[in-house]
Amino acid sequence: MTAHSPLDPQTSPFMPVFAPPLAMIERGEGCWLWDADGRRYLDLLAGIAVVSLGHAHPAVADAVSAQSRQLLHVSNFFANPQATAAAVAIDELLEQTTGSPGQVFFTNSGAESVECAIKLARKYGGRGRHNVVAMFGSFHGRTLAALAATGQPAKHEPFAPMPEGFRHVAFGDLDEAVAALDPTVAAILVEPILGEGGVHPASAEYLRGLRAACDERGVLMIVDEIQTGLGRTGRWFGFEESGIVPDVVPLAKALGNGMPVGACWARREVAAVFEPGDHGSTYSGTAIATAAVNATIAELRRIDAPARATEYGGRLAAALAAVDGVESVRGRGLMLAAQLADDVAAADVAAAAFARGVIVNAVATDALRLVPPLTIADDEIEFAVRTIAEAIDDVRAGSPGGSP
Repeated sequence: MTAHSPLDPQTSPFMPVFAPPLAMIERGEGCWLWDADGRRYLDLLAGIAVVSLGHAHPAVADAVSAQSRQLLHVSNFFANPQATAAAVAIDELLEQTTGSPGQVFFTNSGAESVECAIKLARKYGGRGRHNVVAMFGSFHGRTLAALAATGQPAKHEPFAPMPEGFRHVAFGDLDEAVAALDPTVAAILVEPILGEGGVHPASAEYLRGLRAACDERGVLMIVDEIQTGLGRTGRWFGFEESGIVPDVVPLAKALGNGMPVGACWARREVAAVFEPGDHGSTYSGTAIATAAVNATIAELRRIDAPARATEYGGRLAAALAAVDGVESVRGRGLMLAAQLADDVAAADVAAAAFARGVIVNAVATDALRLVPPLTIADDEIEFAVRTIAEAIDDVRAGSPGGSP
């Protein structure tokens, strides 16, 4: 029998939808990962903004372990205490920031949360009022409808024709967005900070203008908080910076600190348009996934995640901005991008940093994304920034790499 390795494209057992893995990761603790050869890496990517409490957090691990011995899954013909408590916990977070009570549908991913939001908007709008206005540069997921909403035409091309009902406008251009709101539009879909699009924050004025335009036309405002939500930006949700109240909020990533789980929250009067049979998922609100949600939210509250993201994000941003080869730093909280000088490519710097034991990713050809666990410490920030500076020097010297 052939020996299979995901590190070898010729023998990998996985479909080739990702680039060959950089390493076989066996273990994680806090902000650190270890590969099969025992090498240690400081993880500033956190599973792409997923493990906000750090790897293998004891509170989440204990909750999942205990729940696995009691009840993993029961169909949605029944309720379970974990899912009920998790829905209440999510609604409490959103009600305290919006003033509006709502309801929750649990999903298994961010893309599914966006799918729920799109279906809800179409049902709310009614026949003939089904279009969704989204932004160029956005990213909302890989399922067909979420991909169609994503404002990156190159990602559409291999799967054309895409589902109808989506139009895209320039991110940050309020006039163009308002002009697109004809009577066929049911909703606007926007990220408060473009994540995969390069970590570009929306201005408060822009989001307020979108909210006002939605109110004037009876259009729903869907704010995609999949990457920005749950404390990462220095607020519980990215939209808080602008003071707006969204109608629908898709969530995922940090929600289970690594457990695959997402949610779609909507104001109660919006959620009310759904009827039994309109939407569903076999794994919606499993006891095991929502046990992780409850533990994660409780711990994020305990550490005051927004305050921690603000404090340590400020320190990380200031230290990065002082690095030779970093032109500027953008973002909020612990969702940051380091804009690099013209003579260094982000992918090369990321590779050199990895060789030295720090994980970042090239979110653009000229920018590195840093979304570390919110539990990152001062000495870890110091090591991260020093290593990134060394990686830039490696690239400039024409010899990417080094010893971790």
